[in-house]
Amino acid sequence: MEHDLSINIDRLLGRLAELAEIGAIEGTEGCARLALTDEDKAGRDLVVTWMTDLGLEVSVDGIGNVIATMPGEGPPVMTGSHIDTVRTGGRYDGNLGVLAGLEVIETIQAAGITPARRFAVGFFTDEEGSRFAPDMLGSLVYVGGMPLEEALDISGIDGAIVGEELERIGYAGSAPLPGPSPHSFVELHIEQGPVLEIEDVTIGAVDGVQGISWTEVEVVGQSNHAGTTPMGLRKDPGFVAAACANFARELALELGDPQVATVGRIDLHPNLVNVVAATATFTVDLRNTDEATLQESEQRFAEFLEKTASAEGCTVETRTLARFEPVIFDPAVVDIVESASSNLGYSVKRMPSGAGHDAQMFARVCPTAMVFTPSVNGISHNPAEYTSPEDLEAGANVLLHTMLALANLETT
Repeated sequence: MEHDLSINIDRLLGRLAELAEIGAIEGTEGCARLALTDEDKAGRDLVVTWMTDLGLEVSVDGIGNVIATMPGEGPPVMTGSHIDTVRTGGRYDGNLGVLAGLEVIETIQAAGITPARRFAVGFFTDEEGSRFAPDMLGSLVYVGGMPLEEALDISGIDGAIVGEELERIGYAGSAPLPGPSPHSFVELHIEQGPVLEIEDVTIGAVDGVQGISWTEVEVVGQSNHAGTTPMGLRKDPGFVAAACANFARELALELGDPQVATVGRIDLHPNLVNVVAATATFTVDLRNTDEATLQESEQRFAEFLEKTASAEGCTVETRTLARFEPVIFDPAVVDIVESASSNLGYSVKRMPSGAGHDAQMFARVCPTAMVFTPSVNGISHNPAEYTSPEDLEAGANVLLHTMLALANLETT
């Protein structure tokens, strides 16, 4: 019976471990595979081998997204995520959603089940945005949110160009973009936060994703001697950056949950102990589930930046790296995730995602939701990221039964 069907956790753990060996960070359980690097290519090659071993039809599009589909006709029920990581990544973020998708397909194949709608699993280019901004780049292009030509011209933090790197690693594919809309999309992911663990809940039925605003700021002042320049005569971009970082935190605390604000990168030039900086380049990451409040945080931060820089005698230039409005997932698909969890005996909680995911892009073109599993201590983007085998198994089983329910869903 389909309701007794369960994934093979040892097989899933084996694939997670094998993929984590590529770009492994010595002395840790983590891995580093920045998008379109040699390590990313090696990871892609391994996952594509697993896809073809299962007899799936594999396509690669112009932004390097890889989609593996069961033979057949009609829009598939799709799952997937990403296999690129941040520079200090763990083995579960993104990878779980892709490899659990393969496990779901292998499970139904082994059971001799042919779903009413075929299944597909994909991994999408540069979800992290760590090398090339914006994040969720591949899925954004897939759903038509950015022209391919624009995406191919994006320059990375190391000066590399997306299109050139895709050619270099052999993943500049020919499948058309925007890609064909699936029947539905569901993504399994670790929570990357502490809520499920704190509340002792096994599954998160994710009903939406926070809006994200990423801005890069360059402040230009005057480099000078740190000992001989009186404080009142300084034009110090380092001070402006520090004041903005402090204001971002105070602003988030004032606006309250779920508003968050982070200054995650600050680069000073010439970056010397005894020199007032000439320039400061920093990033600000603002997020909220409410678009109006997110806009308020953006406006107030911009006003503080201009006022502080002007008072210090500095000039400012800003560049938007990413801007996505909050996303509400399809209530019917969220209901299916919740029902599948309860039917399997798992505790479940409806919740938003604080991080961005490929699923939020697919919500533009088809019914979409997500499944969360707990993250120990809420740690992610860190080699110490960990989810227990029992929770991984629970999440993959919920994904399996959610996809089977979606395959049999009546549509009008």
